Amino acid sequence: MTQIRVRDAATFLGVSDDTVRRWIEKGALEATADASGRTVLEGTEVARTARELAVTPEPVGSPRSSARNRFVGLVTDVVLDTVMAQVELQCGPFRVVSLMSSEAARELGLEPGTVASAVVKATQVVIEAEPAPVLGTDA
Repeated sequence: MTQIRVRDAATFLGVSDDTVRRWIEKGALEATADASGRTVLEGTEVARTARELAVTPEPVGSPRSSARNRFVGLVTDVVLDTVMAQVELQCGPFRVVSLMSSEAARELGLEPGTVASAVVKATQVVIEAEPAPVLGTDA
């Protein structure tokens, strides 16, 4: 099982180290000590909590869709030229950038400060994982 230190769990959960420690103290998260005596949480526990905390607001009147990857956020930047537009959204801790026609960006009224959704439906998504630590080292 993957063990995650308190500070890393806090980063993944988008909260402070102190918040994770308070959750552990009141029993909302289960923690143990690793071989070095540091407080760690099981990766599955952190993943479960992250999923519970990740409630994405649904925009009012949003259509039903088969796409499962919907990121609601604020438009932070729009760069238009004669043909194309680059639209940047801040969706919680995630920056999402989309390229579209300038005509589409204008028709959607996209400008900094407006609420928008990035809907991703892809046939390929690249997942990267941290390299496994070498046994016998303190990584």
